[in-house]
Amino acid sequence: MKGLIYKDITLFFKSIDKKLVLIAVGAIILLMVNTGVYAGLLASVMLAMTIGMQNIMSFASDEKASWKKYQLAMPVNAVSVVAGKYISVICTLAVSIVGSIILNLLPSIAFQSFNVTVWGVSVAASLIVPLLWTGICLPLTYWFGFRSAQTMGLLVVIPMFYFVKYFEDGAGFSAMTSSILSYAVVAGIAVVVLFTISMIISMMGYSRKK
Repeated sequence: MKGLIYKDITLFFKSIDKKLVLIAVGAIILLMVNTGVYAGLLASVMLAMTIGMQNIMSFASDEKASWKKYQLAMPVNAVSVVAGKYISVICTLAVSIVGSIILNLLPSIAFQSFNVTVWGVSVAASLIVPLLWTGICLPLTYWFGFRSAQTMGLLVVIPMFYFVKYFEDGAGFSAMTSSILSYAVVAGIAVVVLFTISMIISMMGYSRKK
């Protein structure tokens, strides 16, 4: 399974589009100008969304290449293949967390303000969003194909976009971070349960593929 996890993580990093990185940097600068100390929070959510999408896109390449045909010739079973992908998602959370810390550090230094609540919500989002995204989209990939997962991923962006726009003003951000942090633990537990159930459903879907 280690080889499968290594393959998925390597594919994750190799498939990152450099243009998207440049766009993300520009977006972060705009966020710092428009939202001040809350820029790190929004940037963390954007990064977490990107990591979730990137995982789905990299896994979709296996589906396009009909990778299961190669898997049948290898000493690995369907459980190992799917579990390896879910473990690789957990490994990429390190990128999300480190990115969130850096993204919050920049506005904190620039505006000389350190808000523990904002940092806490940012880190929680960097963990929850990628797990939620892949937990929903991976079963769709194995049951209905990668295109259905990509479509669902795009649909998930819409409510998140409006959620961010709703809290653009400073007072809104303050109210949001205070209320969300109190539910972060419950949300985290719910997402872990969803992620586990998602893995079981994905294993069933992958096993039925020919």
